[in-house]
Amino acid sequence: MLEYFLFDEVSVFLRGLLLGVLVAAPVGPVGLLCIRRTLQNGIFSGLLTGLGAAMADAIFGAVAAFGVTAVLSWVSDVEKEIRLFGGMFLVGMALFTIVRKVHIKREKGAAPHSLAAHAVSGLLITLTNPLTLIGVLAMVAAFSGHLTFVQSATLTGGIFCGSAAWWLMLCGGTHLMRKHFTDNAITWVNRGTAVLILALGGWAFYTGLMALAGHPLPPLHL
Repeated sequence: MLEYFLFDEVSVFLRGLLLGVLVAAPVGPVGLLCIRRTLQNGIFSGLLTGLGAAMADAIFGAVAAFGVTAVLSWVSDVEKEIRLFGGMFLVGMALFTIVRKVHIKREKGAAPHSLAAHAVSGLLITLTNPLTLIGVLAMVAAFSGHLTFVQSATLTGGIFCGSAAWWLMLCGGTHLMRKHFTDNAITWVNRGTAVLILALGGWAFYTGLMALAGHPLPPLHL
C-alpha cells in the first residue's frame, strides 16, 4: 500500500515537473529579464528573478490543482485591469531600461535588497501576465486529472521545481557567456530586450484599455 502511494506521488510530481518546464520555457518578459540581469549583475540576480516567476507559476498551478473556482472567477472578472496595470508596469520598466547605460558588476556578491527586488519583480510580472495563468490552467486541466489534496500539493511542488530548473538552466547558460560581453554590448542587449518587453507591455495595456472602453477582449499573443 505504501509503495503504491509513493509511486503515485512520484508520478504526480514528475507530471508537475514537466508542466513547470513547459510553462516557463516560452520566451517572454521574465525570460528576457533573466538573461539581461544575469549578463549585467551575475547569475544570482537572474536566477532570483526566475525563482520569483516560478513561485507565481506554482501559485497558478495550485489554483488549478485545488480547483479554487472563486479565484478563477475573480481573475476572469478583473482580466481587463490585470492587462492594463500589468502593461503599464512592463512599459515603465522597458522605458527605464532603454535610457539606462549599464555596467557589468564583476565583483562577487550583490546587495541583498537588489536581489530581493529582482525576485519580487519576477513574481509580479508573472502574476500580471494573463497568458501565463491561462497556460497553466489549460496544462493542469489536460495533464493532471482528478487529484486528491495531497496529490494537488505534490503537483504544485513539481510545477515550482520544474519552472525553477528551467530558470537555473537558462541563467547558468547565460552566465557562461557573460565574460564575452563588454559593458557596451550589455547596454545594447538590454535595449533590445527592453524593446520587446515594451511591445508586449504596450499590447497588454492597449487591449486592457480597449476592453474597459467596451470593446471585446482579444487574446494576448505574448
